[in-house]
This record gives sequence, structure tokens and C-alpha cells, in this order.
Amino acid sequence: MATNLRIRGFFLSICQISFQVNRTSFILSLFIAPKLFDLKQVLAVIAVLLVAQLSYAQKKNASCQLHIHKTNAPIQIDGIIDEQAWTQAEKADRFFMVLPMDTSMAKVPTDVRMCYDDQNMYIMAICYKTIAGVNMVESLRRDFNFVKNDNFIFFIDPFEDQTNGFTFGANAAGAQWDGALYEGGKADLNWDNKWSSSVKDYADRWVFEAAIPFKTIRYKKGIKEWGINFSRNDLKTTEKSSWAPVARQFPTASLAYTGILVWDEPPPAQGPNVSVIPYLLNGISKDYTSTKNTQYKTDIGLDAKISVTSSMNLDLTLHPDFSQVEVDKQVTNLDRFELFFPEKRQFFLENNDLFGNFGNANIRPFFSRRIGLGVPISFGARLSGKLDKNWRLGAMDIQTERVDETGLPAQNFAVLSLQRKVFKRSGIGLMYIDKTSLNYQPGSDPTKPVYSLHNRNLGLEYNLASSNNVWTGKTFFVKSFSGGKPGNDVAHAATLSYNSRKWNIIWQHEYVGKNYSAEVGYVPRQGYIKLNPQVSRLFFPKEGNILSHGPQISATAFFDEKMRKTDDQYNFSYLLTFRNRITLTGLVQYDYVELLQPFDPTNTGKDSLAAGTKHSANTIGFDLISQPQKLFTYAASVRYGGYYSDGKRLSLVYDLGYRFQPYISLALSTTYNHLSLPKPWGNVSFFLIGPKIDVTMTNKLFITGYLQYNDQQKNVNFNARLQWRYKPASDLFIVYTDNYYPSPFSVKNRALVLKFNYWWSL
Repeated sequence: MATNLRIRGFFLSICQISFQVNRTSFILSLFIAPKLFDLKQVLAVIAVLLVAQLSYAQKKNASCQLHIHKTNAPIQIDGIIDEQAWTQAEKADRFFMVLPMDTSMAKVPTDVRMCYDDQNMYIMAICYKTIAGVNMVESLRRDFNFVKNDNFIFFIDPFEDQTNGFTFGANAAGAQWDGALYEGGKADLNWDNKWSSSVKDYADRWVFEAAIPFKTIRYKKGIKEWGINFSRNDLKTTEKSSWAPVARQFPTASLAYTGILVWDEPPPAQGPNVSVIPYLLNGISKDYTSTKNTQYKTDIGLDAKISVTSSMNLDLTLHPDFSQVEVDKQVTNLDRFELFFPEKRQFFLENNDLFGNFGNANIRPFFSRRIGLGVPISFGARLSGKLDKNWRLGAMDIQTERVDETGLPAQNFAVLSLQRKVFKRSGIGLMYIDKTSLNYQPGSDPTKPVYSLHNRNLGLEYNLASSNNVWTGKTFFVKSFSGGKPGNDVAHAATLSYNSRKWNIIWQHEYVGKNYSAEVGYVPRQGYIKLNPQVSRLFFPKEGNILSHGPQISATAFFDEKMRKTDDQYNFSYLLTFRNRITLTGLVQYDYVELLQPFDPTNTGKDSLAAGTKHSANTIGFDLISQPQKLFTYAASVRYGGYYSDGKRLSLVYDLGYRFQPYISLALSTTYNHLSLPKPWGNVSFFLIGPKIDVTMTNKLFITGYLQYNDQQKNVNFNARLQWRYKPASDLFIVYTDNYYPSPFSVKNRALVLKFNYWWSL
């Protein structure tokens, strides 16, 4: 009987894999060669796919159910479980191990209970300790690093669409974690809202208790079943566990593996939900490299959040300021193309998956850092959320001010995103981006740069996610409209990934036309075709210190639009993961480049290699990452090999950290590059050193000091930042910035900013 079940399961798996591959191939074909199909064939195939998809529509962990009941008894959020509501609530306590292996029940016990009233959803988790000693935490700073903290986190899917949701939790010292979930399990921790929690520590356990206002989250009225999962990370035992079982190759945030939260009646309606967040700013700055006087600045601005429906939100901003945003981590730039730096401004980060995730890492039609960096923003509006269970809408409009010094005109940025869920967890997306210069005539001032009148992009994409998350992928097509040269103004890419416990197989290709233009996007390279297959395999020894090991092979080839090869990279690496969570990777790599334009291999402006020259190099190296549960942590990366013009390059990167938990965290990030090149460059060395101190007096008061010495840019930057969260989502910031070079006595510029904001719920 058991043998028959195994054989049946094997053939079902083969059929499912075959179905997913065929379905994805079909969708890709619709983008690449739609003329190969007539309408009848397309409709027939779609019908077959729909029927096949329904056969796999069963929720994977539907048997994991937790019933939540309404309570009229008051609950005080203090980490002390003495209320009557908790004794009457149903308990979830059968947790499954996810790491190190997902083949058994969790060894570290966890008990979870939930209830609700007319205003809040309540949750309580008792996290028992099996090894005596202090809890392992990084600091009291919110949205902590998951792998470096003992923590309890839960994930909710209020639409039961296994695609979007919310996450809340805390580490064992009480630092809060909250975020928005998108693409089936990715967490955007920049999402920030009002809720309360408390953690209390005991000798044999620590207790998490929280109240989540219904006004804080978005959900569909009338639904009595939500997706939910609970996750526990215990560093002393190196165990990660979850209530609904999750395969070890996936994050516990994966909404495909959630259980079901069963409400005794539909959650209460939110009612009117309007929040106004004004800010007041005072600042002083001085540029010591010019004769300008000290600049004094006073600003006021306003953000507003309006719930249009229980699942749709309108965000408004008037004269926003982002001076409290953390500085970028600098890098040594030895690349031929523009580097990518992530967005950190709050207004652009919330619901950013609707806007910023269209495309892929190298082809981003919309990149919000193109808006308002160094240019004042007059106002903006964003409408985003769910239209129903299957449709999501995002619309954003922002206007910037004119900059007289550079002649940059006032500009309007409009973005529209529409997503439709198809099959069980996949989706189709449409995006339109419009950048328009206002009241501007190009060339009217010959002393100023010339700017475009408009730039527009229109794109369509398909996101694949199988019901068990083993198959994922994306394909998209986008066209630009900018009044320039016609033709070759499109971009297309596709990715297909198979991810099981042992195998990870990826196919990726990209095409960007030489005339494609995304002025509000990030597309560092034009006029190429890229092919990039990758394969990795893991082996799991049954005993010994090694948990898993295995090779990874990848090949990357770039061609011009006539399929003439211009770049090659072949990489072979081998990964060792130890049971104590140390990881070690060794690699060998071959690179070939034909320069398509002149390039300075030091990026210092000294001289350039000629276009058309060809260069190849062999490189060896390793990466080592320490145990996250230790007070002292480290990561090191070493590369040595060839470089341009038959030169040599040695690259050393290391990160050191030590924590006096939970109040002080020290970090040191260092990069050293030594280049051996022919004249006129000769031997060149670049240092980038960044010590950082993070002081968290409580989970509401944070102080950060960050110094960055950049040898390549000839600059020393110091940034100090104090944040006091005096009320939920309401803050006081004090930010101080200095730039020096070549010594601490040569000040280039200096600034001090005081900013106060208050979240006012109407």
C-alpha cells in the first residue's frame, strides 16, 4: 500500500512538473511569438490550462486551522498572560521544524493564541526555552535582521489569495517587526503603521503579546477565512520552525504554505479611517568650499492617509521632506555601468511592489529614486490596494519644482499599475509611466543642459507562481516613447526557476534595444541580448558537522543586437553549510569583455582603454559567513585574479560585528581593492572603511553613528541620527552630517536638521 502511494505520488509530481513547464512555455510563447498561434488554438490551450490549474487549486496546508473568537473582556498589552480571554482562546502549539531540516516536529515548543474585539486583533505567543541562557538579539531597533535574532513573527493573508498580506512580530527583547507581504512571500519592512506590543522574559520562556488595530491592515469585508502562519527563530538551538509546515528552501513568509485562520464571524468593518501626519523641520547648513553664507531652513509639510475602502488606500503628500532617511552605504565603483542604490524614502516604499517590482534587477522601467533626489517635490498622490480578490490597482502622480541653477524644468511623474490574479497564485500586470516637463522649451537657454519634453513607457508582464512555490518565473515586455529614433525601443526579459529541496535550476534571458529609454527607470545598459542559465544541487549528509553542501554552475553571455558576443562569464562555486550555520563558498570564475566604449578601469578619470579592445581574466575566491547566534559575527569575501589590460586585481571585503545586547551594536565594513595595471595607471589601491555604532536605549529611542572613508571619491562622511518614537508612528529626528577630506580638519560641508512629525488619527 505504501509503495503504491509513493509510486502514485511520484507520477503526480511528474505530471505537475510537466504541467508547470508547459504552462510557462505557453505564456512565454505568447510574448515572444504570438503569431505562431491562431485564436482557436490559444483559446483551446487556455481552457486546458484552466482545468489543469483547478486540479491543483487545493490549499497546501488547509488542514492547519486556528479558530479565533470574539471577546468582550479587556486585554492589557503587557506580556503577562492573566486575562480570561487567553484561557478561552484556542491554542496552536504543533510547530514543524523548517531549519536545519524540515523532516520532523519542532524541538523548541511554542504556544500561540488569538482573539479579537471590535477594534483590535490580539495575539499571544509563549516561546519556551530548551537551553538556558540569555536570549540572542541584535538590538532593540525595529525591523531587525531575522537570522540574527531570537524572534516570533506571524504572517497574515487577509484576502486568501496567497500573494499579498502583512507581517508582524518582535524579537526576544521586544523590538518590533512589521511589513507588507508581496509576490507570495517577500516582505517590505519599510511599511510602517500603528500597533502595539510587549515582550516579557522569564527563566524558561519569553512571551510576546500584541494588539493589531483593524484600521492598520487592509482586508476584504465579509471573509471568514484568512491565511496565517506563525514563525519562530531560536538561535541557541539553530532551529527555525513554523505552525503550518514550510519546505526548508522557502521562507516561512511564503503565503503558499499558510494555514487558515477561521473567524467565528466576519471581522468588523473598519469604519472611517483618516490619518494626517504633519511635520515641522528646522535646519542649518554650511558649504565651506564656496563663499556662500550659512543657510537656514524652516519647512512644514503634510502627509495624509485615507482609507477609500477596507482594502484601498489613498496617500497624499504636500511638500515632503526626507532629511531623516539613512545615508546610502558607499561602494568602490570599478564597474562600467551605473550602480544601483535602493530607495529609502517612506512615501515611495509603501506598496512599492505595485510600482517598483515591474521588470527585473537590470530592467526597471520605474525607479523612484529618479524623482525628487536633489529636486524639491511640490506634491504627490498615490492610490493603491485591492479592488477585489483578483484585481490590484496602483496609481501615483508626483510633481517636482523647477531648479533655476541647472535649468531643470518643473516635471510631472505619473505611474499607473494594474494587476490581475490568474490561475491560483500567478498574475498579469500592466504598467504605464509618464514623465513630462512642464512649461519648457528645449534649448531656450543655451547655457543650461537640454532636457526631454517627455518620456513614456508601456509594459505588460506575467508572474508565475505554482501552488507549491516550486515553480516561479516572470516574463515582461515594455516599450518606450520619447520622440527619439524609432525602432529598437523595446525591452523584454524572462525568468523561469525550479526550486526543490535539492535542485535549483534557473533560466534567464534579457533583451534591451539600443533606443529603449526609461528616464524614470533603472536600465544601466542598452543594445544587448543576455542569456544566463544557472544550476545548483544540494546534498544532505545524515551525520557530521556539515548540514548540506553542493555545487553551483552559472554562465552569462552578452550579445549585441546582431548576436555578436561581447561579454562572457562562467562561474563554478561550491557551498558548504555547517550545522552551526557557518557557510563557506569557494569559487572559480572566467570573464571575457569586449569594450563597446572607452572605459577607465580605475574610474578616476586618469585615462581610458579604447573601445573595441578585448580583455579576459581568471579569478579565484571564497566567501565565509559566521554563526549569526554569536555576539561576535563576521563575513569575509576574497577575490584574486586577472583584470583589464592583462592586469591583476585583489579584492578583500569583510564585515565585523559585535553586540552588547540588546543596547549597543558595533559594526565595521571594509573594502580593499588593489589593481596592478600598465602605465599610465600603474599600481592603484582603494580603501573603503565604514565603522558604525547603533545604540538602542529602548525599543523607541535609537541613536546611530556612521563614518565612511572613501579613498576613491576622496571623501570622509560622518552621519549621526537620533530617532525618538514618542508615540506609535510618530517621531522626533535629529540628524547631523559632515563631509571632510583629506583630513578631519578639512571640512567640505556640514548640516544639522531637527524634524518632528505626529500621526494624528481622525
